[in-house]
Amino acid sequence: MTSPPPAPRPLPGRVWVPGDPLADTDQRWDVTARARRLDSSFISVREDTVRTPAGEAFDRLVVEHHGAVGVVALDDDDRVLLLRQYRHAVGRLLLELPAGLLDVDGEPPQEAAARELAEETDVVAASWSELISMWSSPGMTDEHWQIFAAHDLAPAPAGSQPQRRHEEAYIEVVWVPLAEAVRAVLEQQMTSPLAVAGLLAVWAQRHRPA
Repeated sequence: MTSPPPAPRPLPGRVWVPGDPLADTDQRWDVTARARRLDSSFISVREDTVRTPAGEAFDRLVVEHHGAVGVVALDDDDRVLLLRQYRHAVGRLLLELPAGLLDVDGEPPQEAAARELAEETDVVAASWSELISMWSSPGMTDEHWQIFAAHDLAPAPAGSQPQRRHEEAYIEVVWVPLAEAVRAVLEQQMTSPLAVAGLLAVWAQRHRPA
C-alpha cells in the first residue's frame, strides 16, 4: 500500500483580504551619515548610511533626480504617438513616449507634459487625464514618473517649433495603432519602461472590470 503524497507546503507570506490597505506607504529608516558623491544639473548622487529597525547599519547610493512626465497621446483613429530616439547609455534606438524632466521650478506636471509633447513632437492636446504614477527604479533612485493620457490632438501653432539639439535633433515621430504598440510590448520588441508602463496602463484601463 502506497503512502499518500505529503500535503503541499503553503507559500510564505500573508494572503491579502479585502479591507487591508492595498497601497504604498511612507516610511523612513534612520540615516546616520550622508555624503555627496556627485552634483550636476541632471542628477546628483549621495551615499547614505542607513540603520534598520533592529539597529543594523548599511550603505546605499541614491541617485537624486528631478522627476519626469510622459504622455500617451492618442489620435481619433486610436493611434498612439511614439518617438524613435537614440539612447546612448544602452546603445539603441528606442521606441518611446514623449517625455521630459520636471526641471522648471513650480511647473505643474500636466503643464510639463503638455510642454514636452509640443517641444518634442510639434503636437498639442486639448484633453488631458492623469494615467499612472510610478518610481522608475526605487532600489537606486528617487526618480518619480507621472504619465498622462492626451486626446483631441492638433499640430502645434506655426512658428512655435523649438530648435532641437543632440539626440532630439534626430527624433522620428511614428503613429502606431494602440493594439499593435501593446503587442510589441508583450513580445518584448518595445522595452522603454515608461512606454511599457504607459501603454499597458491605457490598455488595462479600457479593459478593467466594471
